[in-house]
Formats: sequence, structure tokens, C-alpha cells
Amino acid sequence: MKIFAIGDLHLSTTSDKPMDVFGGGWENHLEKIKKDWLGKVSQEDVVLIAGDVSWAMKLTDAVEDLRQLQDLPGRKIFVRGNHDYWWNGIGKIRASAPDESYAFLQTDALKIGHTVLVGSRGWTCPGSPDFSEQDEKLYKREVARFRLAFADARRLMEEGDKLVVLTHYPPFSVKNGETEFTRLFEENGVCAVVFGHIHGASYFPLRTEKNGITYYLTACDKANFTLTEIRVE
Repeated sequence: MKIFAIGDLHLSTTSDKPMDVFGGGWENHLEKIKKDWLGKVSQEDVVLIAGDVSWAMKLTDAVEDLRQLQDLPGRKIFVRGNHDYWWNGIGKIRASAPDESYAFLQTDALKIGHTVLVGSRGWTCPGSPDFSEQDEKLYKREVARFRLAFADARRLMEEGDKLVVLTHYPPFSVKNGETEFTRLFEENGVCAVVFGHIHGASYFPLRTEKNGITYYLTACDKANFTLTEIRVE
């Protein structure tokens, strides 16, 4: 089993939100992603999708976007992004999945083979531009949610298993490499963290090594609309 990741698909099957207004690279971006996906992923593999999946406002519309990925191989694991306004009520979301290849993480964990996946949305970290008092509250809340997710992961972990985090926001900023998120990941023995959210010309490394953990930025435009293989050795 191989693990791949991509984020920020921003699909808009039922809404008028063409992404090419953000630059020519976004033109036919889903077709680019599908072509790369089909060339890399087998049915036994896993694809982590790091939030901002759909521009839809309602779950019924978001399901139409999710169906755009239905014929692609592999197990598809999702976490919520800041633009996923349709993501409301995890039970309803799981019940609406197009088929059994879809899974949704929200403050919990999922075991596939010898890999345990931990997921929560995350939030803007201290040291980011315009970090506010409200951001501080939401940041602390997301740290608490990750604690719950790791408690769920410990229930699933067996000897030799690898622990991978799927989140939307970067868990550190360029100016602040150590946060409560990174400390929590280190305390729990995480080997890899997948995130998205970062777009455009802003600088952020695609891959960062910190204290034994590899952090992968997988926002699709930053990764040239291709899937990134996540190493868990």
C-alpha cells in the first residue's frame, strides 16, 4: 500500500466558481489531477485529501463534487478545510459518501493496514500575519481536538504501526516553527503530517523535516496539480 496526498481541490460542479480566475494554471485543473492520479494510484493505495474539497454550501451539492472522484482508484480520506462550508454533521457526511472508498476524519483516527491516520482541521498558528485574539481561541480549540484524535489513535495503534496526521492548515508558520501542534505531534510519535491551505506566490516549503517528522504541503496548485507520495518508513 502506498499513500498519496493532495489538497485544496476547490471543486464546483453545482456552483459557478471557476478556479482559473486565480491564474492560468488552474484551467482544467481537475483533469490534470485525474490524469496524474490514474498514473500513480492503484486500488490498494490511499489518497489523503487535505481539505477545501468543494465550494458547495450544502451537503447535497458537495456530494456531486465528491462524485467527481468516484471512478478514481484508491481509498480516499478527507479532512475539513476552511472553505468546506457544507461540512456540518459528520454522521450525515459519512452517510452521504458515494461509496465505501470514501472516509472522513474529524477529531478522530482511522487505521488502514499498518498506518493510523489522525485528522482535524487545524487553525492559523501564532506567528502568522494578523493573528488575532479570536484566532488564539480557535487555535487552542483545535489543539484540544487533536488531543482527542490522538486518544482515539492510541486505541487503534499496534506495535510497528506508523502515525500520520491529516490537517488543512499548516501546523506552523514560516516565522514560528514550533507550535502546540508540532509539540503534540512529536509527543505522539507522528512520522508524517499532510496539510494544504497555502496558495499562490507566498513562500512555504513543500517538504519540511522537523524533529523526526516530515511535513508535506499538498495544496494542488503548489504541487503543480499532482499527487505527492507520503513516505512512512
